[in-house]
Amino acid sequence: MTGPAVVALGGGHGLAASLEALKLVCDDITAVVTVADNGGSSGRLRDEFEILPPGDLRMALTALCDDTEWGHTWRDVLQHRFRGEGPLGGHALGNLLIAALWDLHHDPVAGLDLVGRLLNARGRVLPMAAVPLEITAQIAGTDPGDPERVDTVRGQVAVASTRGQVRSIALEPADPPSAPDTIDAVREADWVILGPGSWFTSVMPHLMVPALRDALHDTSAKRLLTLNLEHSGETAGFSCARQVDALADHAPRLRLDVVLADPGAVDDEAQLREAAARLGAEVVVAAIAQRGAPGHHDSLRLAAAYRDIFG
Repeated sequence: MTGPAVVALGGGHGLAASLEALKLVCDDITAVVTVADNGGSSGRLRDEFEILPPGDLRMALTALCDDTEWGHTWRDVLQHRFRGEGPLGGHALGNLLIAALWDLHHDPVAGLDLVGRLLNARGRVLPMAAVPLEITAQIAGTDPGDPERVDTVRGQVAVASTRGQVRSIALEPADPPSAPDTIDAVREADWVILGPGSWFTSVMPHLMVPALRDALHDTSAKRLLTLNLEHSGETAGFSCARQVDALADHAPRLRLDVVLADPGAVDDEAQLREAAARLGAEVVVAAIAQRGAPGHHDSLRLAAAYRDIFG
């Protein structure tokens, strides 16, 4: 297999879905992963050892594992989560392994590359920034008695689970350093993919890291935005067009080439095409959801859509 050099940006299950599809299309894959998670095992390790939160990085690595018995075995080992209420309870083994490698090598990228070798991963996984990030958001509607009030909410978990509607986000620190390998991968790619994933806590933060945002603006790569399959969670009540506009509001210089959407998620295709056109993009509507499970991506269908778009 050959194919284009692709960089996929995001975090969590959305990025994993994209990576599992990309493995069927091309060999040169780089995942650039958000480092703002502050909950669960990742949040505990981040606070205790002052390291990048490893969970989303682990999930991306396991999504890229070699499709062999060896790759699947180590994928399952890294994904194994300890039970119980003791010190290990709730920790994923892969998070602990990544934390140990960072402690030994003092280089996040080198540690992630070593885990990739263990998995025979079909690509690299790199952090969005070289330091842990905190997401803050301006959110309206958290108080039903005062729907116009806007509150500041801090932390990825709090923003992702808010009952209100996110107006804008920011990062702390506002100008975090990026790993050189991350910037080089974006600049040298043939295609860059944003999404799918939690819009304000997994997708959009990449546009808030100055060096990464500049690389996204300046790269000669084509840019593809994959929309989510459902309007829920952070974007409950958002139309497809509003999701696209939210990215443009936070990164005014951003240009796109393609916006990919599943027909079941398109509420107003004309509005979506207008929003995409404002960023220079065409809209491709293709079935990428699992049959009978509309909220989950079908890796084969998503791979077929990517293959057709890449040409």
